[in-house]
Order: sequence, then C-alpha cells, then structure tokens
Amino acid sequence: MAKKVVATLKKKKAKHFARVIRTIKSEKTGAYIFKEEMVPDEMVKEVLAKK
Repeated sequence: MAKKVVATLKKKKAKHFARVIRTIKSEKTGAYIFKEEMVPDEMVKEVLAKK
C-alpha cells in the first residue's frame, strides 16, 4: 500500500509536501503529545507560526 502513496506523490504535477511534527503539552496530564501533519511546502512556515 505504501508504494501507491509514494508513486502518486512523485508525479510531475503533484505538489510537494512536508511532514510537520509539533509537540503539544496536554492540559489534563501535563504530558507532551506529538501532532503530525502533512502540509504543502508553501504553508510550512504558516503552520509552524500558529499555536
């Protein structure tokens, strides 16, 4: 199944994506959790700037 995803992301007209992983502190437990997102390359700075 992974081969299909990789193959579709490598098309010439496909957008380039980046994986953004952010750490967020849980208000209930105080532990850190990781939030992972796939965003287009143009939006990486915007996603990282918002809290």
